[in-house]
Amino acid sequence: MNLSFFDQFMSPHLLGIPLILISLLFPALLLPSPHNRWITNRTSTLQSWFIYMITKQLMIPLNKKGHKWALILSSLMIFLLSINLLGLLPYTFTPTTQLSMNLALAFPLWLATLLTGLRNQPSASLGHLLPEGTPTPLIPALIMIETTSLLIRPLALGVRLTANLTAGHLLIQLISTATTVLFSIMPAISALTACVLLLLTILEVAVAMI
Repeated sequence: MNLSFFDQFMSPHLLGIPLILISLLFPALLLPSPHNRWITNRTSTLQSWFIYMITKQLMIPLNKKGHKWALILSSLMIFLLSINLLGLLPYTFTPTTQLSMNLALAFPLWLATLLTGLRNQPSASLGHLLPEGTPTPLIPALIMIETTSLLIRPLALGVRLTANLTAGHLLIQLISTATTVLFSIMPAISALTACVLLLLTILEVAVAMI
């Protein structure tokens, strides 16, 4: 069977059953479950500090009413961070390279943010559709452009995220294949390629975290 570089982004199956659900639920197994006799250790303390720092950075720009989003946003951040970093391991599958998953996460949050803004501050939300000081003849065109830009935002961001992760994984696979092939032919070039692979891997870790 001939394989291509894009086969690594296909959702794996076992007996005809897609395994993407298992890969999505696996990061939750890495977090300890609290109970009544839970004794704090170094791991749980580090995790609590990390979650606190993420929540603090997310909630600083918001007022007290916006803090109700802290739980879902922090959970989403940690979830995405876990599956992106786990996807960099060899022989693993990254669910965020699938456009369907990115859109499934982006669209509900975008819609909730839009509806919340229209309900709480309708004037300010609609005011973003028309920049201040716009000439009168350009008002209808700018409103249509800004509305279109607002509606396609989850699709554009989902495609951008998918493309970034897919391109990074493809580059890692291509350079690692070149390193392996050149090792027996040109060891010096292979070592140089391995250095490039190391730098690219560090870059991909940063991209996965961002």
